[in-house]
Amino acid sequence: MSDPQPLPEPARPSSFWTSKPFRFLIIVLVLAISVAIFSFRGQFAELAAVGYPGIFLVSFLGNATVVLPAPSLALVFAMGSALPPLLVGLVAGAGEALGELTGYALGFGGQAVIGIENEAAYGRLVAWMERRGGITVFVLSAIPNPFFDLAGIAAGSLRYPVWRFLLFCWLGKTIKTTLVAWAGSKSIGLVEQFLR
Repeated sequence: MSDPQPLPEPARPSSFWTSKPFRFLIIVLVLAISVAIFSFRGQFAELAAVGYPGIFLVSFLGNATVVLPAPSLALVFAMGSALPPLLVGLVAGAGEALGELTGYALGFGGQAVIGIENEAAYGRLVAWMERRGGITVFVLSAIPNPFFDLAGIAAGSLRYPVWRFLLFCWLGKTIKTTLVAWAGSKSIGLVEQFLR
């Protein structure tokens, strides 16, 4: 008598959220958002005139671009001289953190499909994210640097929990934007002394 052969497992239905068409859609959408924001970056100053909602929106849009630069920190600096720096920092930090979800989504949707120009830096970020994800996101979001988009992509491709990504990103971005807004508030006094 021979041993019974194990039955093959039934095929699991593929989820739309993990399907290739959905991943491709995410990549196209993130790139389209980046190009649109980069194209209309000149209108950011007009949004700032709205106050806190404008600061939030400009910070969100400025960080929703992947790799392409957008001048959101310059606005935070300027608005820190006109409004309370702590509130400017909190609002801008929330907008910047939510804007970084585009990089996370690109990593989540693209995984191996995305082409990274600086593969060595990306490889280091992936290793850091695997060992100390929260600390990596916090530190890289707290300092102005060109590598945070790569950190968001790495977090998404590793399926780092989105709520943790947002939490650590918000903490770092809020510290950074509050310091930039505070510097903007102090610059007015320096300019006034210089003009006297």
